[in-house]
Amino acid sequence: MFETTSRIRPLLSFTAEEIKALNAKYKPLSASERIKQLYKDFDAADVMLTSSFAATSAFLLKLVSDINNQQEVFFIDTGYHFDDTLSYKSQLEKQYNLNVKSVSAIEEEHEFTSKDETWKKNPDFCCSINKVKPLDRIKQHFSIWMSGLMEWQSDHRASLDIFELRGEMLKFYPLLDISKEKRDAYIEEHQLPFHPLVAKGYNSIGCKHCTVPGEDRNGRWNNNPKTECGLHL
Repeated sequence: MFETTSRIRPLLSFTAEEIKALNAKYKPLSASERIKQLYKDFDAADVMLTSSFAATSAFLLKLVSDINNQQEVFFIDTGYHFDDTLSYKSQLEKQYNLNVKSVSAIEEEHEFTSKDETWKKNPDFCCSINKVKPLDRIKQHFSIWMSGLMEWQSDHRASLDIFELRGEMLKFYPLLDISKEKRDAYIEEHQLPFHPLVAKGYNSIGCKHCTVPGEDRNGRWNNNPKTECGLHL
């Protein structure tokens, strides 16, 4: 488990006008240019990057590693990942020399969800214990959260901007307006590895108890109406 340390640097704060100006500045840029610009506009120590190492996570990780290979990548280890996901994570760590840190739930709380099989009756609560709360413990040490959300993935994600204030953190989505076609073209051009389960019809991959084959995010939570684990809400 990743152990946090006391933050000495003060957290940044952002006004609505500053966020509006950032969106206007970054909108015309390519995904790679946006990431480069982020490290010019902000200190790398203020940036938190997360990856689920699912489906096509190599896209954002390749872009970031080419620009800043010292960037920490936080992986939320729910304890319920497919073995294929853990193998894919190891592959990308080696291939792109990633600096990955794992975070996970408090052991007793995770064990409760395992014995209770909480994902069957209350998937929101299971996600809260095994995903949301572990990340909450480290979010307080950063001001900017970079993640690979794309607007075509869900209705919620289609409503986002490149920069958004969520609580006290500035969310940064450099891939937000990248189409599925452009993503796949980049993956093919650079020969990026897909998650092994993609070939079996899994196009969005989470925990093994709650993921079935499906288009986009339709296979998450066994095809029920839930489309977000709560991290990005």
